[in-house]
Amino acid sequence: GELMVMDLDSNLLKQYSRNLMCPSTGISYEDPQPNTFSFNSPYGACPKCHGLGTVAEIDRKKLIPDDKKSIKKGGIAALGEYKNNWIFTQIQAIADKHSFSLDDAISDIPDEGMDAILFGSDEMLKVKAEDGKSSSFAMSFEGLVNFLLRQSQEASSKTELNWIRGFLNRVECPVCLGARLKKEALWFKIDNHNIADLCRMNISDLGKWFETVEDKLDERQALISKEILKEIRSRVGFLFDVGLTYLTLDRNARSLSGGEAQRIRLATQIGSQLVGVLYILDEPSIGLHQRDNTRLIDALKKLRDTGNSVLVVEHDKDMMMESDHLIDIGPGAGIHGGKIVAQGTPTEVANAGTITADYLLGKKEIKVPVERRKGNGEFLVLKGAKGNNLRNLTVKFPLGKFICVTGVSGSGKSSLISETLYPVLSRHFYKSEDKPLEYDKIEGLEFLDKCIEIDQSPIGRTPRSNPATYTGVMDEIRNLFANLPEAKIRGYKPGRFSFNVKGGRCETCQGAGMKTIEMNFLPDVYVQCETCQGKRYNRETLEIRYKGKSINDVLNMDIDTAVEFFEAVPYIVRSIRSLKEVGLGYITLGQQSTTLSGGEAQRIKLATELQKRDTGKTIYILDEPTTGLHFEDIRILLEVLNKLADKGNTIVVIEHNMDIIKMADHIIDIGPEGGKGGGTIVCEGTPEKVAKLKNSITAEYLKREL
Repeated sequence: GELMVMDLDSNLLKQYSRNLMCPSTGISYEDPQPNTFSFNSPYGACPKCHGLGTVAEIDRKKLIPDDKKSIKKGGIAALGEYKNNWIFTQIQAIADKHSFSLDDAISDIPDEGMDAILFGSDEMLKVKAEDGKSSSFAMSFEGLVNFLLRQSQEASSKTELNWIRGFLNRVECPVCLGARLKKEALWFKIDNHNIADLCRMNISDLGKWFETVEDKLDERQALISKEILKEIRSRVGFLFDVGLTYLTLDRNARSLSGGEAQRIRLATQIGSQLVGVLYILDEPSIGLHQRDNTRLIDALKKLRDTGNSVLVVEHDKDMMMESDHLIDIGPGAGIHGGKIVAQGTPTEVANAGTITADYLLGKKEIKVPVERRKGNGEFLVLKGAKGNNLRNLTVKFPLGKFICVTGVSGSGKSSLISETLYPVLSRHFYKSEDKPLEYDKIEGLEFLDKCIEIDQSPIGRTPRSNPATYTGVMDEIRNLFANLPEAKIRGYKPGRFSFNVKGGRCETCQGAGMKTIEMNFLPDVYVQCETCQGKRYNRETLEIRYKGKSINDVLNMDIDTAVEFFEAVPYIVRSIRSLKEVGLGYITLGQQSTTLSGGEAQRIKLATELQKRDTGKTIYILDEPTTGLHFEDIRILLEVLNKLADKGNTIVVIEHNMDIIKMADHIIDIGPEGGKGGGTIVCEGTPEKVAKLKNSITAEYLKREL
């Protein structure tokens, strides 16, 4: 494959090769294949990080949380306190070698000695044998850091892996610098850009680059790339159509919101150009600013117009009014729903007289408050927030107010609140391990006494968890049953009425009421217990009755019924009434948490907070609380949030829904665009003040509501 030609006239030696070879160094490269540019293939992945772009690194602060402690007293967290075992024998040998004691504070141990403990040593160490005689071992100590990193790759159990991960941080790979590909793949360039450079561009910039790329290609390259460029442009266009212009192609899927992931799948389907398909979408407008709503609706209409059927579960007014056929289910929720109350064109449904129709026609609406709260005059100030796309922001949160953080999708709202502010507060109040994004400092913590994040994550992940156990009212109900005369005669204690301990529960299902059938490669399946028929308790326990009802009957009551049933028991009814106040009168006390929606789980958490004695110095953080909520549910949610704010607490809500934004006392608008076009404070102030500004996209839509 190589040829050298000597030109006798000029006396020049010319070298030719069929391979990709550098004539001056002789280094040759394999012909590029598609998998050369794939970090999911061993042919293209960086050998150091295996295509992940990050590597695990031991965090010295986690390994040695307090360097004033000695090694013997547990100064190295991974080792704990001194034990007479092999690893401490080796560390003792290192101590003898470097002239320090295991009783010394770690800060006093010489650097070379500490380096040997952490990173290993090839020196021959004199290790004392068990009989006390001195013996020399030609041994190399691996080092705690190397040992933990190796164990993180070889850990046999999840418990062990989670323990090791407690000492690890993920950092950018030092070899590929986060590009994920081996260096050979990054040497191939078009217009001085390699494939990693293109993946780091946001969709908007990438689209512009591909518009003019032919100008940088020669005639042969342009011919080869013609069809490929057509496909790339159409796919980039689909992502643009669904409002994801701010995303980069190398964005980690775990960092995407539910709405972003759903819209990426939608863009994929639009690009597939299939016909005769039924598409079912659940809340596709999640996390979408009003400006991008139009783009999403147009994308769904494109799917329809190519010959498909599109079925959307949605609460967004614009989406409803743009549909061809609307089906309204109700009239209420839970046991009060389950019927089709209206269907037809949006105009026909709007005149049907249902709750949805009243909101569509404006007969019912969430009214703008007459007066905004003044707050308590104090501020929480976050300085120098630089995480993700945030541009060294200093943000003042006025305390004692309902604050709404707004901005287009990808502008930096979650980076500021969920990934910077909340972890900072959580570390301060609860010594949490959550690591905030980069910031300089925070002021005003002395004006708060706790921080609570109320999200839509489940209140429990098994059938054992339910509203009664989560709110704590189950303890009071058990005490009530244990104090009944019949229970006292039988010697029953409160534990008898718990389905989580032996004694009163059904032992076939161990109090779950359901049996779990594990399915390989599929989610677990739950079936009703054949012994107790889902009642959770054994026959003897169910014989104890209050007002003719067993504890199982109580758990099967809906909240509305339970409020009347326990009217004479104030310490129980207070907790249950808070669930009714947040609009959950239709769920049952013992409803399994696995059957609750995200919005229901969120309102149970709010109800739990409402029943607590309040200091008025709490900050509540909510991210998109209107997800999955109907107009009427949003009205109820706002009543609850306003109750908390009226007590002097601070509410911080990330939201795109105009009904929430117009109710806020203070708006912080982040933007102006998403991705690298965002990360700055566009404006802040009352909704009335923000609505007058011309540089805010949110202001355009807010004007219509005020």
